Amino acid sequence: MGKQLVINQTLNECRAALVQNGEILDFLMERMREGVDKVPHVGDIFKGRVLRVLPGMQSAFVDIGWEKAAFLYVDDAYIPTLQEQREMAEKTRKMIESQERVGEVIPDEFSTLSETVNMRFRPQHVTIETFLKEGQEILVQIAKEPISTKGPRITRQITLAGRHVVFMPFIEHTGVSRRIENEKERERLREILDNVRPEGKGVIARTVAEGQTHKTLKSDFNMLVKIWKDVQKKAEKAKPSTVCYRDLSFIQRLLRDITDEDVSEIITDSKENQKEVEKFTSKYLPSMKGKTTLYSDTTPIFEKFGVDMEIERGISNKVFLRSGGSLNIDQTEALVSIDVNTGKFVGRKNLEETILRTNMEAVKEIAYQLRLRNCGGIIIIDFIDMEKEEHRETVYNLLIEALKKDRSKTNVLPISGLGLVEMTRKRTRDTLTRVLCEPCPYCEGTGRVKSTLTVCYELIRELLKVLTKATGSKVYIYAHPEVTARLCGDDLDLIENLEEGYGKSLQIRSENNYHIEQYEIFSQEY
Repeated sequence: MGKQLVINQTLNECRAALVQNGEILDFLMERMREGVDKVPHVGDIFKGRVLRVLPGMQSAFVDIGWEKAAFLYVDDAYIPTLQEQREMAEKTRKMIESQERVGEVIPDEFSTLSETVNMRFRPQHVTIETFLKEGQEILVQIAKEPISTKGPRITRQITLAGRHVVFMPFIEHTGVSRRIENEKERERLREILDNVRPEGKGVIARTVAEGQTHKTLKSDFNMLVKIWKDVQKKAEKAKPSTVCYRDLSFIQRLLRDITDEDVSEIITDSKENQKEVEKFTSKYLPSMKGKTTLYSDTTPIFEKFGVDMEIERGISNKVFLRSGGSLNIDQTEALVSIDVNTGKFVGRKNLEETILRTNMEAVKEIAYQLRLRNCGGIIIIDFIDMEKEEHRETVYNLLIEALKKDRSKTNVLPISGLGLVEMTRKRTRDTLTRVLCEPCPYCEGTGRVKSTLTVCYELIRELLKVLTKATGSKVYIYAHPEVTARLCGDDLDLIENLEEGYGKSLQIRSENNYHIEQYEIFSQEY
């Protein structure tokens, strides 16, 4: 069955899911806030002003007009000369031929530069303070969107993405997406791009360029060159913190980036979105023309296609497998940890077979959840320990195969002796959990609060300090109802002993609006 692109519009929120056989291959959403500038998206170009240069971190902070300053690392800030690029390209070719590969890299469609070019062109003796000064006005592009408390990450090595090719004004390079595996097709595309691009410029063939004609690729490239010239003109006149280029609208980015020939239907529940889809496909994606459908059923579109239910699974810490096993997924600032458990699954034959089946089922769900949640950075997977080497190899190879559906680049190391898989996944935008949720205001994001018994003993220790200093005859205790209930119930004998020992009357009061960990103790002074 072909893929379906399902688009839901609710007031200022637009959500889209690429679905195949009930499984979400990709989920994206955008929210517009009235009176507030749009959140910087990957690909947007700004004229920025350098706020601070930090030699100790070899980085700078740049004002682009967003509420948080953008972060610019030295290697992303340096624009190399043509000679430096060519020298580095030659060095990198030799290095790639000789180096030993560790782990398995599953590329995204932009993972082409690593074949022949190392993007880190900066000579070691060149430091950020030698070419970047505070107050300097520079043209920058969003490389990573704002994530959590961090501002956007930016680069001066600008790229412009079209439907079939990507144009690089500052980097001389001809690349073909590593997701195009046919060597003859790769050579054909490389030859076309070499003829199309001027000297000193760069161009990459995207995955959807496979099978496209010289005319189509040249037309796409020329359009991007024209956009770049318009950006340069606007940047010359613009003031700092000005947007010089916005990437396509949300709907247009969907059609450009995640639709391909396998998409059999585009379904939207908004007439405006339907018109935008039809206008864009008729101009740029003629193969998609006529595949748009307006959804009119009374059941909400995401509910009809099962997307809402999958999103709920995507923000839960625990995900159940069909066999009865489960995954515990914990996302922290530094990494994502995934723990595989057999749960209710007890197997049929023997323990090793049960463990293997659980791990194999977990692999598919893990790859799916990583895509759905948009997890990025370091990921640690704790599979159930397997004694047989062939079982570990089976699970590892299955994981590599499952990750090939992912549009993001991943690097996976073999299963360690402890049964762990270490991997990384490229992150360019915030996770599903951070987009849809916020830290619990009660536990302040920790996921835990102190037990009633713990709070009671903390209160008693504080009470003892007050009793030794109190001069009045009464001491007042205000606490959460669950705490006061324990003090007046299970711990009543302790309270009575304290009253008798210190000669004070302890007045305990419940406060419904108190946090479970909150209490107050004070004495009546004369």
